[in-house]
Amino acid sequence: MKYKRCTNVRDCAIVVGLPWKQKNETLDHLISLSGAVQLRHLSNNLETLLKRDFLKLLPLELSFYLLKWLDPQTLLTCCLVSKQWNKVISACTEVWQTACKNLGWQIDDSVQDALHWKKVYLKAILRMKQLEDHEAFETSSLIGHSARVYALYYKDGLLCTGSDDLSAKLWDVSTGQCVYGIQTHTCAAVKFDEQKLVTGSFDNTVACWEWSSGARTQHFRGHTGAVFSVDYNDELDILVSGSADFTVKVWALSAGTCLNTLTGHTEWVTKVVLQKCKVKSLLHSPGDYILLSADKYEIKIWPIGREINCKCLKTLSVSEDRSICLQPRLHFDGKYIVCSSALGLYQWDFASYDILRVIKTPEIANLALLGFGDVFALLFDNRYLYIMDLRTESLISRWPLPEYRKSKRGSSFLAGEASWLNGLDGHNDTGLVFATSMPDHSIHLVLWKEHG
Repeated sequence: MKYKRCTNVRDCAIVVGLPWKQKNETLDHLISLSGAVQLRHLSNNLETLLKRDFLKLLPLELSFYLLKWLDPQTLLTCCLVSKQWNKVISACTEVWQTACKNLGWQIDDSVQDALHWKKVYLKAILRMKQLEDHEAFETSSLIGHSARVYALYYKDGLLCTGSDDLSAKLWDVSTGQCVYGIQTHTCAAVKFDEQKLVTGSFDNTVACWEWSSGARTQHFRGHTGAVFSVDYNDELDILVSGSADFTVKVWALSAGTCLNTLTGHTEWVTKVVLQKCKVKSLLHSPGDYILLSADKYEIKIWPIGREINCKCLKTLSVSEDRSICLQPRLHFDGKYIVCSSALGLYQWDFASYDILRVIKTPEIANLALLGFGDVFALLFDNRYLYIMDLRTESLISRWPLPEYRKSKRGSSFLAGEASWLNGLDGHNDTGLVFATSMPDHSIHLVLWKEHG
């Protein structure tokens, strides 16, 4: 074949129109005739022609679509390729929101600032790395009681402790300072708000106290056994108490009179919870107040409202022959009931009362429940505090615990802040995680460590 030089547009068009095989032959011939200068020129220009920046050339929507298929670590590596790549990747809001969700982070979809979510993700992987490396927490102690501390209750940064030294104290967890200290009876259970403290006692009574003066404003008598759990609602003007006499009593909070005694338990009632229902069923509607009472084997569900005389709606258990005991901790958020046993964590759907799932941890037996959310659960045993990722039902972190004081009723230890259990957001991983009373009468605190 004879080759001639393209001297005009027509000749160039002929070469362009050649089949690919002849084009290759033409190029081979040109290369064979080229010197060092021409070959260097060809090499320099080929790199530019072959290495096309597809992320720069594609429409932004297509770039975002492709980026969604990459894992976050690869995305961070891609950000180092060039300023243009970093700009495009950092501008993809959905990519970084998804990455945060996959780490168990709460997402506010109204915030569409992609750079914000990239920074949140970087903060998230740091916190998750700390959890995996068992470096996310720190410890502290509260010292002030002179006898055993039986009862703890936490709310909004404040921890209430009830002791055998006939006192109750209110602590600011962030500073470790005692805000109030008042003389009471021996406390087996406590619950408080800004104005008052309600205590259940081993002397078989319930009492209401005023923080500011320390005065007892109400005394509830009627139980024939120690009162192990109390709960109240100011809107309903109702107080409920669970006792070692196997009964639950419903009281008029302001008047101090007993409105009803609920029977049916055959063991100590170690937990009562008063909560608004959030789901609809044949037995209740959203907004109805519900009372849960638990003993060693059963959880009973009662309707509570303006009409006090009520019958048990349902009794839940994990074994019909009572061969499996329930742990004394109970979670109820209006949608789900969760309790732990030797077989694992049991979650009931409150609309149907059906068991949704049983979460077993074969590697660690007898884990007790502290807190339960949409994403995480807080558990513990005699040696460690554990965090479980509920999406995978795997333990992702643990923290060593000292030899704390054991309590069969579950009143001498508790979880702190609970919002992070529904997903971390970069702000709710602060404050108290866990508190328990110690043999030396102090309170051992596990706290979130501040972000580095």
